[in-house]
Amino acid sequence: MKKVSLAILVSLSALTGAAYAQTDNGVTMSTDPAKAADVEQRAQDLQSQQQAAESRPAMSSMHHKKAPHHKAAKAEAASQ
Repeated sequence: MKKVSLAILVSLSALTGAAYAQTDNGVTMSTDPAKAADVEQRAQDLQSQQQAAESRPAMSSMHHKKAPHHKAAKAEAASQ
């Protein structure tokens, strides 16, 4: 019963947040062809940026060489 109540509470909270976000008047409708072309160009630019980012390997996935430890470097220097 507690799980169901929690799920309902979370759902209502999400719906409230979505309804609040829609009252912002940030989205408007326009029939201006120049504005439509500008939006389409921005969408294409974003898509090409995302594709370029996906094609580059992430820095975290690359293996880096570790620097030699100080003790190992001192022992190597002493043996020479």
